[in-house]
Amino acid sequence: MTSHTLNELIAEGVRGRYILVRSDLNVPLDGSTVTDDGRIKASLPVIEKLSDAGARVLVTAHLGRPKGSPEAKYSLKPAVARLAELAPFKVQLAEDTVGESAKELAGSLGDGDVLVLENVRFDARETSKDDAERGAFADELVALTGDNGAFVDDAFGAVHRKHASVYDVATRLPSYQGDLVHTEVEVLRKLTTDTQRPYVVVLGGSKVSDKLAVIDNLLGKADTILVGGGMLFTFLAAAGHKVAGSLLEADQIPVVQDYLKRASDAGTAFVIPTDVVVASRFAADAEHEVVAADAIEDSSFGASGIGLDIGPVSAAAFAEQIKAAQTVFWNGPMGVFEFEAFSGGTRAIAQALTETPAFTVVGGGDSAAAVRTLGFEDSQFGHISTGGGASLEYLEGKDLPGLSVLDR
Repeated sequence: MTSHTLNELIAEGVRGRYILVRSDLNVPLDGSTVTDDGRIKASLPVIEKLSDAGARVLVTAHLGRPKGSPEAKYSLKPAVARLAELAPFKVQLAEDTVGESAKELAGSLGDGDVLVLENVRFDARETSKDDAERGAFADELVALTGDNGAFVDDAFGAVHRKHASVYDVATRLPSYQGDLVHTEVEVLRKLTTDTQRPYVVVLGGSKVSDKLAVIDNLLGKADTILVGGGMLFTFLAAAGHKVAGSLLEADQIPVVQDYLKRASDAGTAFVIPTDVVVASRFAADAEHEVVAADAIEDSSFGASGIGLDIGPVSAAAFAEQIKAAQTVFWNGPMGVFEFEAFSGGTRAIAQALTETPAFTVVGGGDSAAAVRTLGFEDSQFGHISTGGGASLEYLEGKDLPGLSVLDR
């Protein structure tokens, strides 16, 4: 079966109906300031479409990882304030998720109005492993929609979770794929079936352990995997090189060695940086120098040096690989891009993605934040995924509960 789409729901008619929408408002904050509103902007079109069609829209979302009870620092207030600034319709935030505030405000909605319920993870039942507990919470969410409600999942970043607001509500209401989810699935299919070659994957980020399953699934599918970020030092160690004080997952060395061995048999080439930027300490103003990747401990900082970025020669080589590709997937920055001195590798990757004729996908919150922080526009890339962990799990070949439940 295939999922029903938002356009099908709107064609059925939504005026005066309560439509429960799972959105992704899980944005980074600095205190009460949203530092990257990409996910809010990505969530806006579906909410606006429903509002324009006269629906009474109830939005559920999470932010951060509260422990199942309200915590002020995880309130959706900053995200909803930004949504209200961007939206051409009225937006309210309930003080709770299924309590008196939610019930009262939901009951007072008019056609086209939008109510965001407070962080669903303030209720421990949202993430419970107990089906009955999650189901009870889902029942309360569904009750807010009355007798003729429907559910739209537009939070691709949460579809890998079997949570009440993602999975269980979809078993209780007529359910539809939001445009954002639909687009993400179509894009990720291009990375897994009938992929245009050469197919280049750029993997970065801090830990190789976070990427093991996706690497495993990419062997034989990707033509080339370019390795950067903190994870590259485990690859260097697997090749027999010393990495000084750089981030290292020693327990993963045998796994990486196995991948390197299997890759050549599968027709996938791993490309490891030949030079790195080594610093005296982890700080924006740290002394630093470029050294050969196999001579990190020969830097001025000796065994205490810390690798914080790929070097310029490697960045240029990676860029050439990207420009010669037909499909590129990038997940994870090449270095500590938040520090200007160590942003060169990440900037080079982003720049190359804007110059290649390839179909380009920027996947993962850190990568998306990096391109925006470095001054690039979303429109310069083929697709910027809002998925994060969900994107990786899709590429790992895993079943995603929030997607499979829609295929009924």
